[in-house]
Amino acid sequence: MTDQGWPWPAGAATGIGSLPGTDIAEAQRIVLGELPALPHLPELPARGPGADLIGRTAGLLVELPVELYAARWRIAPRPGRDLRRARDLMERDLDQLAEQAETYSGAIKIQVGGPLTLAASLELPIGGRMVRDPGAVRDLTGSLAEGVRDHVAAVARRLPRASVLLQLDEPSLPAVLAGRVPTESGFGTYRAMEPGVAGTLLRDVVEAAGVPVVVHCCAPDVPLELIRTAGAVGVALDLGLVTDLDPLGEAVDAGLGLLAGAAPTGPPSGGRAPTSAQVADRVRQLWDRLGFPRRRLAEQVVVTPACGLANASPQYARAVLTACRDAGRRLAED
Repeated sequence: MTDQGWPWPAGAATGIGSLPGTDIAEAQRIVLGELPALPHLPELPARGPGADLIGRTAGLLVELPVELYAARWRIAPRPGRDLRRARDLMERDLDQLAEQAETYSGAIKIQVGGPLTLAASLELPIGGRMVRDPGAVRDLTGSLAEGVRDHVAAVARRLPRASVLLQLDEPSLPAVLAGRVPTESGFGTYRAMEPGVAGTLLRDVVEAAGVPVVVHCCAPDVPLELIRTAGAVGVALDLGLVTDLDPLGEAVDAGLGLLAGAAPTGPPSGGRAPTSAQVADRVRQLWDRLGFPRRRLAEQVVVTPACGLANASPQYARAVLTACRDAGRRLAED
């Protein structure tokens, strides 16, 4: 692998996105305080519809309005109250970020849903998920690409000294590729999408962003080569779900950065968050099993929780972010 610069500092840690609670000002303060090397824009799904991953991302779509119907997001004939709410929440979050981080000059991570997960989640006006209609999926991806470009620009305007890193959340990507997305009845599944088609859709959004992109997938069977060839600089995954080290080793060797989900999102039965030493050991052990030199570890790897922390207690969530931060520092000192 050739040497390359990473869009994060050595020894960085970050969050995946979601946190507990409904107070964005407090959540932003915690993130900036606990994750100074690579803070992220927090997501607070407890605020309700429009603060969830799908509604939040759908609010960014260009000329493709959405609405809630029977507690699901679907394409709407015209913009309405649900879309307005999602956009207002995002606007409020960006204003809060600008207020608290206006002089920040490092990398900042923002998260949006990726095109395949959106296609597997959003419903067509006539019923059924968008993923069933290849033309609708292409339109959705074009709309998302434009919306992502605008969103990145909005963050960059508010934080002129910072550099933006975009995370595309793709929890449904393996299910889309394997034909495991259920139909409305629950008795069937939609046809599997060809990897080449999925890779092209992902690449369209990656290229439109105009900033470095990482793809997050906290599901088994993450398609690492597809993500790498789509142009992502890194992949975020739950280390607890990695069963086959060979594809991960090949991807890392080919130059893919790793956001290593090394701290559990909820406490074990004992109820305590892991220590920074435990988190650092977990990342180190994986790296050593992959067979790469330690000098590359702190540069190519960012320490993160295994997934989002929306369902954790506020105390546990904060303790996990602290442990990740200190684990990153430990790895940088090795």
